[in-house]
Parts: sequence; C-alpha cells; structure tokens
Amino acid sequence: MSQEIAVVGSPEFTTGFRLAGVRRFENVPDDEKDERLDDAATTALEDEGVGIVVMHDDDLEHLSRNVRQEVETSVEPVVVTIGSGTGGGGLRDQIKRAIGIDLMDEDEDS
Repeated sequence: MSQEIAVVGSPEFTTGFRLAGVRRFENVPDDEKDERLDDAATTALEDEGVGIVVMHDDDLEHLSRNVRQEVETSVEPVVVTIGSGTGGGGLRDQIKRAIGIDLMDEDEDS
C-alpha cells in the first residue's frame, strides 16, 4: 500500500499543495491555531495512509509540548517542516534523521 502526503496548516499554506495534487490536508485558520492545531496534527500523525506530514515551521510554536514532541520525533510518518526558517540544510537534516542516510551525499558521489 502506498502512503500519501498530508499537509497541516492554514488554508493559505495548504492551497499550493492541494493544487499540486495532495489530497489529505487539515486546514486550520491562523486565528484558530492555538485551539485546533494539536488535533489537526494528531489526526495526520495517526492516519495510517499518511507517510509524510508537511507543516510550516512557524506552526510548531502553536502546538502543545506533548504534540510538538511527537511531531519532532515522529519517524512514521515523517514530519517535514518548511517555511521561513528552513533552508535546504534543514530539510536535508530532517530527511537524514527520518531515514537514516544522507541522500544528498550519495548524489554527490555519483
């Protein structure tokens, strides 16, 4: 069974992913993040059909301590955060942590 990508965040954040074909998403308006983001993130993490969860890095601040820890340590599904604070190295480190190898390093050796 192939797994899908899920996106959690504001409607503005999820729209681009939806246009790219992502079918699983949790929309949480900015003014409701403190109340609803924990539930949205937990729903995505517990969905067995999801292999990757994408969130904006700024949204981590709205999560409770327990859910944030779960997001930061989740291996399956892999949680990838993107946004203003995440450069290419940040994404590279997240992928390396999640799968245990540096894919970029292998590409450089070819």
